[in-house]
Amino acid sequence: MTATFPLKYNVTVMIIDSAIYVDGLRSTPCPLEGMYNSCRDQDGFAWVGLYEPNEEEFESVTGEFDLHKLAVEDAIKAHQRPKVERYGDSVFVVLKSARYLDSSRTVEFGEIHAFVGPDFIVTVRHGEASSLHGVRKAIESEPDLLRRGPEAILYTIMDHVVDDYTPVINRLENDIDDI
Repeated sequence: MTATFPLKYNVTVMIIDSAIYVDGLRSTPCPLEGMYNSCRDQDGFAWVGLYEPNEEEFESVTGEFDLHKLAVEDAIKAHQRPKVERYGDSVFVVLKSARYLDSSRTVEFGEIHAFVGPDFIVTVRHGEASSLHGVRKAIESEPDLLRRGPEAILYTIMDHVVDDYTPVINRLENDIDDI
C-alpha cells in the first residue's frame, strides 16, 4: 500500500504505510502532518514506512518527528554500514538485508534504516530485499507485542532480517556444492 500525502510546504511524500498504534491495535488513519502530536494525544506511537525517499520527500518526516540531521543524511543515502547510533532519546539503526535470486543465482542486498524514539518508529527501506510488509502484518496480529512499543517493532524487524539470511546461506551452500 502506497500513500501520497500533500503537506503544507507543497511537498509530497511517498509513504508505503503509516499508522498510529494504541493499546496494541492499529488506530484510525492519520495524515503525516500532525501525526506525532496525534499519537502522543492518544497515548500511542506511530510507525511510518518509507521506500527510497529523496531529500525533499524526507524533509516533512524529519520535521514531524524531529529526526537528527546527520542520521537523516545517512537514511537518504543507501550503502551505509550496519550501525546503531544514539541521538538524544532516539536511536538510529542501519540493517543489511539479503535475498537469494534463483533466476540469476545471485544475492541481492538491501538496507533498512530505522529511527526509533519513545513514541515513534520511522523505517526507510532501500532495495527490494528489504520488504517489511510481512513484518507489519505479523506484528499487527500480536497486540501484546505491539503494546511494548516501537522497540518491539525494531526487534521484530531485526529478527526478520537475520532470519532471512538462512535461506540465502543455504542456497549459496547448494551453489558451492554444485560447483
